[in-house]
Amino acid sequence: MQMNVEKLKKMAGAVRTGGKGSMRRKKKAVHKTTTTDDKRLQSTLKRVGVNTIPGIEEVNIFKDDVVIQFLNPKVQASIGANTWVVSGTPQTKSMLLPLTCL
Repeated sequence: MQMNVEKLKKMAGAVRTGGKGSMRRKKKAVHKTTTTDDKRLQSTLKRVGVNTIPGIEEVNIFKDDVVIQFLNPKVQASIGANTWVVSGTPQTKSMLLPLTCL
């Protein structure tokens, strides 16, 4: 397999901050992980005063013609702040209502 010389030069030039003869980057850019976001969210929820509610097996959220279903979710609530937190893996299902004749 033959390397394309133009493509190789373009890739080599991408690590420079400026043009030819300039310095290379001092360090590689480090991206934040989602775990730091999760920790920040949990600390904010703790400040609101949410408590974990055990024993909930299923949560269904009805929105328009769609049902968002969480199986075995982690549910937290702050009754005083009227705040509920449902975390887990959601499944989206369409809600088909049968037509009934009166």
